[in-house]
Amino acid sequence: MPEINELNNLSSSSETNKFQGSENQDGKKQLFADGITGFIESLIRKNIVSRKTVNEAVAWKKANNGNEKRLLFQILIEEFQAERETVYAEFARYYSFKTIGLEDADLERDRLVFVNKLLDGIPRKIRDSAIINKILPFQQCEGDPSKLQIITPDPSNPEIATIARAFSYPKYEICYMALSNYDALSRELLADTQSRPATTTMEYLDEEHDVQIDELDEEIRKGHLNEIVDNIFSDAVRLNASDIHIIPKGARKTEIHFRVDGHLSLWQTLDDLRADAVAAVIKDIAKGTDRFERNTAQDGFVQLTIDNKIIRFRVSIIPLIGKELKVKLESIVLRVLRDPEASITVENIGFQPVALERFRKAIEKPYGIVILTGPTGSGKSTTLLAALRAVMNPAFNIITVEDPVEYFIDGARQVKLNPKLNFDEALRAILRHDPDIVMVGEIRDKQTADLAIKLANTGHLTFSTLHTNDAPSVIARLYKMGIEPFLLAYSINIIVAQRLLRKLCPRCKAVDTEILPVTLEKLGFTEEEIPTAKVYRPVGCLYCLKGYKGRTAIHEVLYFTKEVRQLILESGSAINEEALRQLAIKQGMQTLRQSGLELLKKGITTMEEVATTTMDD
Repeated sequence: MPEINELNNLSSSSETNKFQGSENQDGKKQLFADGITGFIESLIRKNIVSRKTVNEAVAWKKANNGNEKRLLFQILIEEFQAERETVYAEFARYYSFKTIGLEDADLERDRLVFVNKLLDGIPRKIRDSAIINKILPFQQCEGDPSKLQIITPDPSNPEIATIARAFSYPKYEICYMALSNYDALSRELLADTQSRPATTTMEYLDEEHDVQIDELDEEIRKGHLNEIVDNIFSDAVRLNASDIHIIPKGARKTEIHFRVDGHLSLWQTLDDLRADAVAAVIKDIAKGTDRFERNTAQDGFVQLTIDNKIIRFRVSIIPLIGKELKVKLESIVLRVLRDPEASITVENIGFQPVALERFRKAIEKPYGIVILTGPTGSGKSTTLLAALRAVMNPAFNIITVEDPVEYFIDGARQVKLNPKLNFDEALRAILRHDPDIVMVGEIRDKQTADLAIKLANTGHLTFSTLHTNDAPSVIARLYKMGIEPFLLAYSINIIVAQRLLRKLCPRCKAVDTEILPVTLEKLGFTEEEIPTAKVYRPVGCLYCLKGYKGRTAIHEVLYFTKEVRQLILESGSAINEEALRQLAIKQGMQTLRQSGLELLKKGITTMEEVATTTMDD
């Protein structure tokens, strides 16, 4: 018999098709999916329903698929006259719910007091929902006083989890009771509760809380906030925004900002609508967030279908302080996670010819580390994905360790970190999992670095990222973490520093005729290039955003040649970054500034983009 702390985790050892929670675009949770073939077959096998009736019910459900949310066995009861009690009794038996009859339900005063005390201790709205949905506390489990038994004539009701969590018990067990027995028992148990006025302090506070909830729901309904939020999500996806910022500017004002091509700009202002109502709608849609928690940071997840594509959003919520101290405000940022198009390859993400040749050579080696470095939002994950696609082979066991998993990669086994599985533990497990290629989301500390190097030195091709300003700085960073120079020299294949530059709109860009020669010189143009240099400026048209359209990557590629490895081996108490940089440049490495200048000379980007994104060489 399963112990159930969260009803969403309900499963049966005898049923391979588990009940799974899902969430539709309106944010309403549906507990059970129709993957309960074994139970339906059990109904047929025991002659509770015929196969013909089941087939008719399946056809009926498909015909009403757009609006029909009931499960197949519920349709059999409500539309095809299957005997309710017989079906639910088999449901309880099949999924190992304990069945309680009237003979088990003595109505001594202790039980009446126990039930009514629990009901009095929860908000009135939840108490009313429990009564309406026929879900009641019954007794403590024998041998485990921390577990509460819940009785109901419908164990599949998705409201059970919400109601059960309101009681002061860390665990609960769902028990089935036939509807006729439940009705008779509940009349006795609830007689006192339904006739008694709410006079205690607790009840008074609950009523006030319920009024606030009702006001919030009314604000959401009147302001059509569900529709507004849906439109915000859709607009962000269609504009190719990477992030949505929902920023409260007061109790009744919220600004919506989109980050498009790396720049944050105001998209919409919601005036005369409660900021907490806007936040409540986001929390209702998101998994893993609590609508009524406003004093702590929260992280969640949203998945929607927009324009026939599944789009994921990573949700981050933090509490803010406002001018009105009694008003609790929250800032919400949603990262838009799209699966990159299949057309993204290492050939078309911005590598210059020499850099591309070296990058391909590095990722085609059977072992060693490939490191991408750069700030958050510089496209490292996209480049790693393109690299994995380039080396993807059915003969390889490819494992990724990420937190969070941003892209789903066909052909790879992806591990998501959680409170019980950190980077260190995950990598140690991967060493025993017979990998050929491993992607480590980020080298965060010495333990992660040690394990990544161990993977590389034991015959595995390893991809990872780090946060530094340029490629030579990665060596210094790892050295300061405590990695020995000889390990750095012989375990790393290549280091790629990356940035993203906005591209000029090809429809409206114009030659900038006001550029001073001294400006070009400071940017890196030679004296010979300045007289004939032609650079462009953004203009703006109907097809772009302030003169820019899309982004492209620039790279600084430090390939580990024999000379580079020797220079690292000769390091003393510190890594000589400048010597590494000069040696790499001598061997053909373009710095980030030089890569940006190449795009500037080709009319792809602007001086402002190059100057603000890269540093002087």
